[in-house]
Amino acid sequence: MTPELLEVEVGPVAHGGFCVARHEGQAVFVRHALPGERVRALVTERRKGFLRADAVEVLLPSPDRVIPPCPFAGPGACGGCDWQHASWDAQRELKSQVLREQLARLGGISDLNDLSVLVEPLPGGPLSWRTRVQYAVDGEGRPGLHRHRSSDVIPVDRCRIAHPAIQALPILDRAWPPGSTVEATASSAGETAVLTRAARTGPPTGPVPPIRERAAGHEWLLDAGGFWQVHPHAVEAFTGAVLAQLAPEPAERAWDLYGGAGVFAAALAPHCGPVTVVEADRRAVAAGRRALRDLTNVTFARGDVAQVLANPRWRRVDLVVLDPPRSGAGRAVVEAIAARGPRAVSYVACDPAAFARDVRTFGELGYDLTGLRAFDSFPMTQHFETVGLLTPR
Repeated sequence: MTPELLEVEVGPVAHGGFCVARHEGQAVFVRHALPGERVRALVTERRKGFLRADAVEVLLPSPDRVIPPCPFAGPGACGGCDWQHASWDAQRELKSQVLREQLARLGGISDLNDLSVLVEPLPGGPLSWRTRVQYAVDGEGRPGLHRHRSSDVIPVDRCRIAHPAIQALPILDRAWPPGSTVEATASSAGETAVLTRAARTGPPTGPVPPIRERAAGHEWLLDAGGFWQVHPHAVEAFTGAVLAQLAPEPAERAWDLYGGAGVFAAALAPHCGPVTVVEADRRAVAAGRRALRDLTNVTFARGDVAQVLANPRWRRVDLVVLDPPRSGAGRAVVEAIAARGPRAVSYVACDPAAFARDVRTFGELGYDLTGLRAFDSFPMTQHFETVGLLTPR
């Protein structure tokens, strides 16, 4: 089939790591472009009502365009980074625009003038930050990273956004079992670990090494494959934002929902009354109980958040930390929280669309978005983290 090239004027950024153009009245979602550019775009996918395309030639560049620091970034190559062709300042402005658009369109917030919608940088710059990297292995045993929206593996010499301790590991210069996955971790305690899986979502093929993480004056012993924030400065930024938003008082009750191993609970506990962590993952709860055993006002409830909150004995709460998965909390959980009437909810979100949808639901139940922080905890990619304060109207 002959490749289809379109010459288009690139429009605004959209959620997903692309910009929107139009060709003969049809929307074209263009990667590797920037707003205001004129490009030749190679069509990569046709869908009902829109096209996907890669900008393969820039005819009129944006002043924000830079040479990507990684030779594997760009059309048809590694899909891990979305914005290597944009300056770091421009990346954060693009993400800020995405957050504004999602809050307006999905969140129903028409007036954002009272909120600072600005994605802030974290220390360390846009490279060498990622402390957890998953490498795929191709059919010849070569490790690498996936092409965008594909299972194809692109062998690489190193990942430029990976933490230096991960880049130093002997992973990319050796062969691995074909089709396997290699996961590398660099912890906040200065340790590294490598585990392998026969398939991307399969169980580990050998012993899972433990790894230590430190935050909020405590130390956690976790499985190397367990969840932890991937940016080395993210935990400090997020816990600081949550504490500032909630401003806990000594007698107040708090819930840490989807609380994992209890990092937010550890930060809250010295400043308030009882803190309950609700988390479904057994290993995270066990790690949290070990790490926070000295905090007598912290307890863990293992279970699905929606099911736990459906129990009528969960009656009163003053403060809520809500840190759901990428899909968001959903209406049932938001309704259960609002029904308890907390004076403040700090919502930690890794997806702006899910965050905006839940903000709309909170609004329908009498809670307004009255504070907002956003952090560029995933430089070079489309992703960022939002911490929003919701208070009763």
